[in-house]
Amino acid sequence: MSVRVGEGIDRHRLEAGRRLMLAGVEIEHSHGLAGHSDGDAVLHALCDALLGAVALGDLGQLFSDKAEENRDRASADFLRAVMERVVGAGYRLGNADLTIMAEAPRLAPHVDAMRASVAKLCGCEPQRISIKATRGEGLGPEGRGEAITVRAVVLVEEESS
Repeated sequence: MSVRVGEGIDRHRLEAGRRLMLAGVEIEHSHGLAGHSDGDAVLHALCDALLGAVALGDLGQLFSDKAEENRDRASADFLRAVMERVVGAGYRLGNADLTIMAEAPRLAPHVDAMRASVAKLCGCEPQRISIKATRGEGLGPEGRGEAITVRAVVLVEEESS
């Protein structure tokens, strides 16, 4: 069986008056992630990791932030479309490891819901999805509460014919 690895990184500014969407889950917070779409940095990083693993470009190539139809669009739509491409290329998700860097809000209470959401969108068991959160400890834009950054690493497995 052939396996491939992909990496994705996404960072968005925090902005007052927006909903905070992470991994397809709305999280109560005073600020949300700025972006043309819903700004879900978890799903954006995951999409880029998946696309990179199968050498199909990146999220911006598929869903331009200049396109009006993507304004405020749910990033779950992006991930569903990316998974269709991954499967169409003959692969399936082996596992995903996601790290969210954010000073606030506290994400530990939401990890199980986020894992379940990502697993459902990817068509796999939650045991294939790892989501961890870490604080910025006052350093950088994450530590100052200005942004959230997400790193994603995925392993995809070639489907046997």
